[in-house]
Amino acid sequence: MPIRSPKITFIGAGSAVFARQLITDVLHIEGLDEGVIALVDIDATRLQLAHNIAEKLVAQSGKHWRVQSSTERREMLPGSHFIVNTIEVAGLANVRHDFDIPMKYGINQCIGDTIGPGGIFKALRTGPAWLDILHDAEELCPEAWVLNYTNPMSILTYAALKATSMRTVGLCHSVQGSSKQLANYLDVPYEDLEWKCAGINHNAWFTELRFQGKDAYPLLLERIQQSEIYEKDPVRFEMTRYFGAFVTESSGHFSEYVPYFRKRPELIERYGRAGYLGETGFYANNWPEWRRKNDESIQKMLDGSAELPFHRSHEYGSYIIEGVTLNRPQVIYGNVRNTGLIDNLPDGSVEVACLVDRNGVQPTHFGALPEQLAALNRSHMAVHSLMCEALLSKNKEAARYALMLDPLSAAVCSPAELSELFDEMWEAEREYLQPFEK
Repeated sequence: MPIRSPKITFIGAGSAVFARQLITDVLHIEGLDEGVIALVDIDATRLQLAHNIAEKLVAQSGKHWRVQSSTERREMLPGSHFIVNTIEVAGLANVRHDFDIPMKYGINQCIGDTIGPGGIFKALRTGPAWLDILHDAEELCPEAWVLNYTNPMSILTYAALKATSMRTVGLCHSVQGSSKQLANYLDVPYEDLEWKCAGINHNAWFTELRFQGKDAYPLLLERIQQSEIYEKDPVRFEMTRYFGAFVTESSGHFSEYVPYFRKRPELIERYGRAGYLGETGFYANNWPEWRRKNDESIQKMLDGSAELPFHRSHEYGSYIIEGVTLNRPQVIYGNVRNTGLIDNLPDGSVEVACLVDRNGVQPTHFGALPEQLAALNRSHMAVHSLMCEALLSKNKEAARYALMLDPLSAAVCSPAELSELFDEMWEAEREYLQPFEK
């Protein structure tokens, strides 16, 4: 039977700009006209902003959704059909540590929140809180679907799937966003582009790319000879040229996933560009200001001095909710456990096409990746596996090993340097790593 009045609980709703978009997406589901939007955040001030914007969006939609909020998640979890996770644990307090300390050792990060030293320590800060949330959900709403948007996506999703019984899928917008970029680079209509894509989050590969029944990769390789196209995505085009497939993460962030582009200053100068295309410290230098401006923009939407956007995005969350509640089949790309879905990758979190309907999120079998692509994925899956051991066993040393295996870090530093770096970051962030100190 369709779920005509679902309860959707947003954990970490104080990231109000993202919550606003996801709530907007839900309100655009045709035929889903009522339910409960439950908001949770430990920051009461930002939670109130999110509550107020949610009520304004419901009023604008003309639908009959109720908005509830609390700083106590156990008040909101009972009866939830869906849990949307967007938590950020001590990010503002540590964003400089996550960048500045590795930079002392020559590890140059652009984003640094899913892999590398920054991503590993973000996982250490976030994982215990994430697992606590899931254990509460096991008790209070065991049938809920958990939609995880929090990074580091692969590590947190794998930990959830290994350590809890909750039906969890990790979500990102890199597949749909990258496919639209490919259509733009190829100068072809998006609706006419066909592809197959699989791998791990931020490292999924368009193994097939077709337009009008023909392989579109020769055209793409021809197009990237034009400097105005090449300059839009230099690292990804280099990977396409030498590894045979376009990858789903932006040039700047993806350059951190491999040992090739950021290990020497001249390589960063050659392949890095401003902003998301590879700028040194881009995330650390800008995120605190982005957060402040986001809160300001929400306040302006509330007081009427800025327009309240009201359009459905390409985030997969609302399409999962639509598929499950109204039994309308959807295809999304989700991060799920590799139960033989990608033949030549190990157990872990992989990103594959999934069918969604009243039976939930159902991953599809992909087969084998080209070996050179699978090898790049496996190097990170080893890191993910060690980080899961660290989180599930409170094993600090497993996290140290994970850092030593990180491809960029290992390209730059010796084991002794990486161990010293780990200890320095641990000391700087110790206040937020207490679950490992007990």
